[in-house]
Amino acid sequence: MTQMATPKYDAQALETYSLKGGIKVVERFFDLPLDYSKPEGETIRVFARSMIPKDKAKTSEEEDKLPICGPGHEVPLADIHGYAAEIHARGYQTLWLDPRGTGLSTHISPESLPARLKTDQDVADYLKLFRADSIVKDCEAIRSILLGHKPNPEDRKWTILGQSFGGFCAITYLSFHSEGLKEVFTTGGLAPLVSHPDPVYAATVHRVIKRNKIYYEKYPQDVKRPDIMSYLEANEVKVTNGGRLSPNRWQHLGMDFGMHNGIDRVHQLVFRASKDLELFGKLTYKTIQLIESSHILHEPIYCQGQASKWSASRTLNSYPQFSWSLVKTLADTEPIYFTGEMIFPNMFSDYANLRPLKGAAEILAHYDGWGPLFDLEQLKNNEVKVSSVSYFDDMYVDFDLAQDTAAKIKNTEQYVTNQLVHSGLRANPKDVMGKLFELSKREYD
Repeated sequence: MTQMATPKYDAQALETYSLKGGIKVVERFFDLPLDYSKPEGETIRVFARSMIPKDKAKTSEEEDKLPICGPGHEVPLADIHGYAAEIHARGYQTLWLDPRGTGLSTHISPESLPARLKTDQDVADYLKLFRADSIVKDCEAIRSILLGHKPNPEDRKWTILGQSFGGFCAITYLSFHSEGLKEVFTTGGLAPLVSHPDPVYAATVHRVIKRNKIYYEKYPQDVKRPDIMSYLEANEVKVTNGGRLSPNRWQHLGMDFGMHNGIDRVHQLVFRASKDLELFGKLTYKTIQLIESSHILHEPIYCQGQASKWSASRTLNSYPQFSWSLVKTLADTEPIYFTGEMIFPNMFSDYANLRPLKGAAEILAHYDGWGPLFDLEQLKNNEVKVSSVSYFDDMYVDFDLAQDTAAKIKNTEQYVTNQLVHSGLRANPKDVMGKLFELSKREYD
């Protein structure tokens, strides 16, 4: 476990205001090192928003005594209801972090890259600094700034809640900076303790197939709507930002299958597109406008000392139902399968905002110098209380891999359910947060 020196960085409150419902909001930017191995070098900006329930703290002195639950993930101004309200009701203030690379923090997009980056290699080297290891170091720097003045060492710690990738970051935090943690909550976030994404996709592809089968059982009429794929193959369809809506990109809609009501949302898009072709012979602006998303640093979240080499693409090559070139030759009773949370080389041609990053993405896919994201020995001896909600039918974080992770992190307790899926925290916040706080008591029959 590495002890981190107190950073020389500071932050100023940019704006303070109140929301209906008695929530005080304080917004701050933190100037932090781009590369923590070069602390005096280039900096980036990280944004965080504090939300303080006024009924729990009526003075600034009382505010300072409220424990912090954070950081989170890129968020808009949080709903004062939902799971934020459940946390505030327990006497916490919350800190909502836009991790580096996202939101109001220094974010990753072609137009926001520093001018000094001249080559694909320059861009790739820059992007290597936006993984969980750097995000956790940002959190530690912010914790030191916000809580480092407290005389009691226990009061300098905070509790973190990690949903999905936030849980992945929590495991990195437990591995290398557990001294900053009072307690950890995760929801759908027990990351596979692997050094390469191949085992992840080998497991999750079956969950994606299962969701496809559920989709077509629920909406059998969509099996016979391959006219959309044929149309996209025969025409150069542009999306609103200039990217191409290809058959492969249409399949990316399956990313939503693992969320509550995601299957219904995809069906509505398929239904709308099919009716567009029937009525107008083309896709309308409104339909195309509903189809936008992109990623770049997905497979590296699993890499330690190994290159991903387009793991998802290689995995799906063994499953013909994902291949339009094969499915289109079959009977119209054979559906094309939508893909899941995966990244593919063709995305860097189809997505306009990813095209300038194509060369860097290829370099990253073959880079094998990734540093560690977890420490099995430290996790084996973990003393920080970890309470987790795991979803049996999670399409993104394989349940079996999650159980292996839970068994390897000492002091971990779980609530497991098959009644919620990956977005359960938002779909049923009262139940999920209630179970987490109940687990936290460590009371047994």
